[in-house]
Amino acid sequence: MALPTGLTALEHRDFRLFWVSQFVSLIGTWMQSLGQSWLVLELTNSPFKLGAISALQFLPMLFLSVFGGVISDRLPKRRLIVATQTALALQALALAALTWTGHVQYWHVAVLALLFGTINTIDMPTRQSFIIELVGRDHLTNAIALNSAAFNGARIIGPAIAGIVIARFGEGPAFFLNGLSFLPVIGALLAVRTEGLPHLGVGSSVLGDIREGIGYALRTPLVAFVLSLVVSVSVFTLNHNVLVPLLARDVLHQAAQGLGFLMAVLGAGALTGAVAVAMLARRRPHLAAILIPALGLSAGILVLAVVHRFWLVAAMLFLVGFCQIVFMTGCNTTLQITAPDGLRGRTMSLYMLAFAGVTPFGASFIGSTAEAFGVPIACLAAGSLALLSVLALAWWWERGTATSVWTS
Repeated sequence: MALPTGLTALEHRDFRLFWVSQFVSLIGTWMQSLGQSWLVLELTNSPFKLGAISALQFLPMLFLSVFGGVISDRLPKRRLIVATQTALALQALALAALTWTGHVQYWHVAVLALLFGTINTIDMPTRQSFIIELVGRDHLTNAIALNSAAFNGARIIGPAIAGIVIARFGEGPAFFLNGLSFLPVIGALLAVRTEGLPHLGVGSSVLGDIREGIGYALRTPLVAFVLSLVVSVSVFTLNHNVLVPLLARDVLHQAAQGLGFLMAVLGAGALTGAVAVAMLARRRPHLAAILIPALGLSAGILVLAVVHRFWLVAAMLFLVGFCQIVFMTGCNTTLQITAPDGLRGRTMSLYMLAFAGVTPFGASFIGSTAEAFGVPIACLAAGSLALLSVLALAWWWERGTATSVWTS
């Protein structure tokens, strides 16, 4: 029996296995994310050091993502993801052991955050480029939207569970549960039949592959434009692991459970956006479907500078989550459909560089600004700069590379 329009990608057996197992694992990932932020604040009481941890977690993406893209294009994707997911499980269990035994120090969290980021430089572009291998081009937008729905459904469940667990038992159990959550993913990947075999020609060099991928992005106006948008939005607005804990603690005076609720609301907005995209998805989104949510996301961060009531902040975070996922899904789909098979891993590594690689700058900016001038000023600066950047890029695209920003 045919599935509803919003679930058509689940007709593919391999994607179905991958999707369900990822959802379980992502709940654990979000538990660890909240637990790590709260642990750093308990250890240091420093917004700057919290921002530094987020920066370290994404720093490898800045320097190594292009190599991760080459590895993704050169090796069988299924087996590569099994290896990276196993490594991420061990990282989570190490953090759990240090925390549970009471030996954890700030530098431990920093080193493990750096290790997490290094593994992700290979894992993220490989998983992203594996999706089209599982479902094909016709169901790609739906598959990306469903992945986003799983990611953000887990963002609701994970922090809510983590807030309760941390309040009663501390951060260690949250990290341990994350380590266990990778087992379903590894099991599902072993059952998946699609290998995701490489498309690269034999004999090409790593540096030659990197030059080819970057050259392709620079020569293709649509790819260059989308990547520029992702950089502008990511560096100023996608720093939730730093900004939301600071809002919860310093502006709203909440404990771990209040932070868990705010992160869950952010996830609820993103989940709503993902479901909307899944139901209304077309093969390639119009650029308006990318630009409008980018503006909404920027404006939402700006408004957080002036709202200081818990429910108003929660409502704004719901809007931020909704706009973020519509924007990122549109960018992801556009890049994957545009890129040829042999360059998709490298294109997605550049996407990850634009999305996550700039996080060290954004996290440091938010953390240092909040520490020097307060959280509201940090929101004001980040939202304003993001809004101006998106408007400038939209003007550049309309004037220089297309007849209209409203068509693709």
